[in-house]
Amino acid sequence: MRTLRLCLFPALAVLALLAGWLHWPSLLSAAEPGDVAASAAPAARSSLDRWQVLPIPADATPGTAPPADADWLDAELREPRVELPKDAQGIWIRLRVPATEQWHRPGLLAGRMYSRHVQVYERGVLLYESSRGFDFDQGRLLVPLDAKPQETVLDVRILNKGERAGFLTPPQLGEFDELDRGYIRKELPSLLLGVSVVFLAAIMFICSSFLSRRQRGFWISLCLIALSAGLLIAAYSPLLYLYFPDAAQVFLACFELSLFTMFPALGYFVNEALERKSPPFQRFTRWQTYYSAFGVLCFVAYRLSDGALYSFYSIVSVVAVGLLMLVQMIWISVLAVAHARQGDPQARILSLGLLAFAAPSAVDLLLYYASGKSYVLFLWKLGIVALIFSLVVILARRVSSDYKTLVSYSRQLEQFNLSLERTEKLKIISDLAASVAHEVRNPLQVTRGFLQLLSKKEDPQSQDYITIAVSELDRAAEIITDFLTFAKPELEVVSRLELYDLLEQLELIMGPHASMHGGKLTIVSEEGLEIMGSPSKLKQALINLIKNSVEAFGEEGVVELTARAEGREAVLRLKDNGEGMDEEQLAKLGVPYFSTKTKGTGLGTMVTMRIIEVMNGSIDFRSEKGKGTEVTIRFPLTGQIVSEMTDAISLPD
Repeated sequence: MRTLRLCLFPALAVLALLAGWLHWPSLLSAAEPGDVAASAAPAARSSLDRWQVLPIPADATPGTAPPADADWLDAELREPRVELPKDAQGIWIRLRVPATEQWHRPGLLAGRMYSRHVQVYERGVLLYESSRGFDFDQGRLLVPLDAKPQETVLDVRILNKGERAGFLTPPQLGEFDELDRGYIRKELPSLLLGVSVVFLAAIMFICSSFLSRRQRGFWISLCLIALSAGLLIAAYSPLLYLYFPDAAQVFLACFELSLFTMFPALGYFVNEALERKSPPFQRFTRWQTYYSAFGVLCFVAYRLSDGALYSFYSIVSVVAVGLLMLVQMIWISVLAVAHARQGDPQARILSLGLLAFAAPSAVDLLLYYASGKSYVLFLWKLGIVALIFSLVVILARRVSSDYKTLVSYSRQLEQFNLSLERTEKLKIISDLAASVAHEVRNPLQVTRGFLQLLSKKEDPQSQDYITIAVSELDRAAEIITDFLTFAKPELEVVSRLELYDLLEQLELIMGPHASMHGGKLTIVSEEGLEIMGSPSKLKQALINLIKNSVEAFGEEGVVELTARAEGREAVLRLKDNGEGMDEEQLAKLGVPYFSTKTKGTGLGTMVTMRIIEVMNGSIDFRSEKGKGTEVTIRFPLTGQIVSEMTDAISLPD
């Protein structure tokens, strides 16, 4: 668990910093690209806020200049006119470039554009040409220019297979090298964010080896979500295709496969997070997984056909996947809200994560369609980061909960093993005591008798030794009696037992004993407390406990015994202000041969616990070193005892 936290939380911190710090320039530049560029170096750059656009018909013959009598359309940032007519293969863009003599090495930069094949002409002379052999149509135009004192006109021919072509951002004039560096600074944050999420997914995959089999599926589903989201963000960055064109097909494949992977993994994760409480959503996730597998096969077929299946694949990968994503997100939102209302904390976190993902994505789409498809989507990246963060929080809570459950089970198992070990020891002692006690008692009695006879004939000096021997034999007889009681604590007579009367007798018996030790015994009992049991056995158990308290007396020792009804039980509480016990001593009570007294055997406490056990009662010890001990004994009242309590209760030999 500690290893997982050490690996996970630093990665999350890095991810959060990247999401906030690195994307802040992108937010600004997406709103006003020209202003950001100008504010970076206002004296070094200028923006061409207006240009002209002319569609190129599909049947037009390629040339070095647009038709002289063409009807040009004005374009600008607010209306870049990037949508192509159905019968167009591309567009011409005419730029009026002012004097460039103020720059040492002037250049022209169009930071965002849709294109596959680009040519730049000046008076019919080709200045620049770029062509792509892959389907990613977002790129840039960076053209070196000559330093000239007068205005020049540039004609840019852009061909594209898609539905869009042209500039998304106003072209910038400035130093060529500075334009290149500024473009990289602007686009790099998105790439770093995607790579960071992929790195986080890699760390999580490594950490999955520390998890149990039950946790691993839940964890790996989040790894797949993070991996696919990171690849989507990274593969959407134009920098990869600009600087690594040879690997462009690999990046595009990663983008497509990540799209088919992310949302089935999200469905599985949500199912597990909500503890599979929605069977219909489980079936939807299963069918979505099947469709994703079908989509991957279609992608392979599309690649093998060299683009011939583009129309069919666009329906499979864009239209159908988009609808499935929309249905899934709505369904997950409904489930999360429903479970959040039921007080499920994981559902609340999931609801916030989905809201953080859905809101920026919706704003992105609204701006995209409101701008005539000229807006560059970027808010969805922040939404994915927020969603992943919420899913990681859910996962961390789930792992933490499983860990706490495991610790609880381990403690219960430890207690069970200790109880089992104690029971086995008691069984061995019980069998041994039952077999030995009967055989030892008779020889002891005979020996005691002969010693008493000898005491009448021996000299006075021997009398002391014989008296000590008889005393020790009596003590051995008491130990044997305890052994027998412990081994076979049968209740010879089971009857209704009035605690008030029994405790009155007990006070008469044990009161003088407490006084002899310099203390005081106080017994208070309610009347009418009837339990089922053996008066003699219960008296024996209480005498053992009172003797222990009296022997633990200090100065001004006090022992208080109270009996009262609490609910359906008769509760006896014995308190003393003796020396008490620490936690280690308290845990060993009832263990064979453990005693806090110098000459104690521990059998008295064991016998007491066994007697209370066979009378269907319970006993609990609480003690603190130097402050005394409290013993709580509970018995069911006769009105609440089940029918089998009327039978004699006996443990097996």
